[in-house]
Amino acid sequence: MKFVVSSTALFSHLQAVSRVINSKNTLPILDCFLINLEDGTLTVTVSDSETTMVTSLEVNESDTNGKFAVVAKTLLEALKEIPEQPISFEVSDTLEISVTYLNGKYSLMGQNADEFPQSASLGESAVRMEIDAQVLLSGINRTIFATADDELRPVMNGIYFDITTEDVTMVASDGHKLVRYKTTMSHGNERAAFILPKKPANLLKNLLAKEQETVVIEFDERNAVFVLSNYRMVCRLIEGRYPNYNSVIPQNNPNKVTINRQLLIGALRRVSIFSSQSSSLIKLGFQENEIIVSAQDIDFSTSAEETQVCQYSDEPMGIGFKATFLLDILNNIASEEIVIELADPSRAGVIVPIIQEESEDLLMLLMPMMLND
Repeated sequence: MKFVVSSTALFSHLQAVSRVINSKNTLPILDCFLINLEDGTLTVTVSDSETTMVTSLEVNESDTNGKFAVVAKTLLEALKEIPEQPISFEVSDTLEISVTYLNGKYSLMGQNADEFPQSASLGESAVRMEIDAQVLLSGINRTIFATADDELRPVMNGIYFDITTEDVTMVASDGHKLVRYKTTMSHGNERAAFILPKKPANLLKNLLAKEQETVVIEFDERNAVFVLSNYRMVCRLIEGRYPNYNSVIPQNNPNKVTINRQLLIGALRRVSIFSSQSSSLIKLGFQENEIIVSAQDIDFSTSAEETQVCQYSDEPMGIGFKATFLLDILNNIASEEIVIELADPSRAGVIVPIIQEESEDLLMLLMPMMLND
């Protein structure tokens, strides 16, 4: 079989899907791209046995249909250095591959395509929904940092999609912080839910940035399929019941602080240098229109304190947070000003943007750390 294809088009498609491939695979064939040529369309498939991604592109010219597998790393590295030009592939019956370009030629060995595992198919009861690519990207971007790495509770290691006939809510939590992102820009035809693991969520994140269309999602109890304009991803879902996230969000928080987000980030970065390295504990003290950010490390006799202006008119109070977690949360909110809602030093702090984006409802929550004073 022979075909001619644009070098940069092929490279960009291969590079996008290559992120699926694990550095160590149990099956050697999973180190490969599966390349299938059919009626002038080249389809490339990669898999790590849990997640499979497929992309297709048109070739300039081709003769017979056929398929072969080739080691991904070698082909990617080789194409990376070739500037935009047509390159031709010729694959013999013994799977010897010749790649010819303007001033040179590569020779490499292919592998039998039949060894490549089939991707999972969905059952009869699959649920289908559509979501705007940028809305999905926004939800993944806002939530993925709060997912856990917990072998004992695998349901916490992904993003929970809670779908109703009115909206879609994406939730992530590691037990210390929680993010709830709700959008009314998309909804399902019925009540449904699934937990998307972290790796496919990250893969989607990389692809969605260039995507303008609607993404079609279909899923059953075990697998989900995401269809983008040039890519199709099938992934195994995390099975199990996700905790009731609404029950952990404190409802009555009488103490409300409004503060400039960048101002608080700057203060936290400076002051947290002096916090205990083991706990990264910082204290936020609130009094009339003032926030005092302080930290100390008793072991090294260091401490720091900084006062910033804010809007606060409730009872004076202090609360402790882990600085790294609080910075994570603040860095994942786009709003210039935020509101921190508090009940007392032992209950979670709720952090929301002062102005929500259109059709969005974003809420972040952080568990406090105990103060010793």
